[in-house]
Amino acid sequence: MSPKASLSMANSGVLALDSGTSRVNDWALRAETLAVDGGLVIDPTTRAIAPNISMSVNNTLVPGDGAFSADGVPDLTALPFLYARWTNPTVRQLEQRMAAIEGTDDALATATGIAAIAATFLTLLKKGDHLIVSDVCYAGANELARRILPDYGIEITAVNMSRIEDIAAAFRPNTRLVHCESPCNPILRLTDLAAVAALARDKGALVSVDSTLATPVATRPFALGIDLVIHSLTKFINGHGDALGGIVCGRKELVEKIRSRAGVYLGASMSAQNAWLIMRGIDTLLPRIRTVSQSAMLLAEFLSTHPAVRSVIYPGLKTHPQYALASRQMQVFGGMITFQTTSPQAVATQLATRLKVAHYAFSLGHQRSIVVLLDTEEMMRSTYGLQGAQLEDYRVFAGDGVFRLSVGLEAVDDLIEDFDQALRP
Repeated sequence: MSPKASLSMANSGVLALDSGTSRVNDWALRAETLAVDGGLVIDPTTRAIAPNISMSVNNTLVPGDGAFSADGVPDLTALPFLYARWTNPTVRQLEQRMAAIEGTDDALATATGIAAIAATFLTLLKKGDHLIVSDVCYAGANELARRILPDYGIEITAVNMSRIEDIAAAFRPNTRLVHCESPCNPILRLTDLAAVAALARDKGALVSVDSTLATPVATRPFALGIDLVIHSLTKFINGHGDALGGIVCGRKELVEKIRSRAGVYLGASMSAQNAWLIMRGIDTLLPRIRTVSQSAMLLAEFLSTHPAVRSVIYPGLKTHPQYALASRQMQVFGGMITFQTTSPQAVATQLATRLKVAHYAFSLGHQRSIVVLLDTEEMMRSTYGLQGAQLEDYRVFAGDGVFRLSVGLEAVDDLIEDFDQALRP
């Protein structure tokens, strides 16, 4: 009997196989299959294949089977479904789907990507602890770490994560967590995840990585020794630009620690509707990412030769400063490109008014191509505050300003023609 045919839902947060001998992510299935079937539950009444949406906040229970508090509960997912803020059948399917794809024991879904990062930070760090964070990463994570956590007595060091020697020098006796991002948003600089994981392990610290731009199609950080893998599900994994979500994947004991603290007490639970929408996106994750990666390579090569473009950063180009690492760490090179032009503000106006296929807008990872200018001076003022060598390192990838381009599913020839006409004087 196939895994898909034998799946059923027990009256608990665990979605198990009928035989009780295995869970779906124990099967030796390939990534394409896991993206479609990981955590899938066949409705026991209707035999519907598409996941159901369980919108109920409450579930009935047998007296004595529940819990009034998360304190002291080693595994909330082993309890019956009680209350949607703790566990929800639809959200639980999404968690198991993502754990299967990332190759981890478990996962916790949250309302947004920044909620997943906050849940990780506020669970694993306390007053007197030290966090090493990438000096360039998603703005929400960077600002949370550098502006909010110090208010709670947590020490922060921001470093260039492309230099393992800088990370090693930043460790202190009280370092508990290293948070990195690869490729980092917005400049597409990479981190050697295996090297960081080995260093942190020797120092007795944990490592989390925001793998939103890579997706598990390109990189599976857990297999490289990373403890916790975080995604903004809003982006490429959902892929349709219509649902917010976040997730943290990792070892069961770590995920349960985050679930029992932040997942319960911070209240940033994912809605069942969004979980269903994101699972719909995951069904096509692998072919989508492979398609946008192929298109991104062709578009990056075209932009590299365009007279209005000064430079292009894409992990698949041999001109990327870390091409060797990208080739080793990424199975595909992803759907993100950055490029620089002369007079970036003027070019931004051109793109916003002339583009006919791509869209000038914030965010990324949608089915439609999106581009926006990220001015270096503004990014330093609003978020990063880099100075000296760190600012120079940033400018290697971004210059005075960088156009961040998220490649969608349009015909790549149409995108090439669109950017050609929009960029010309």
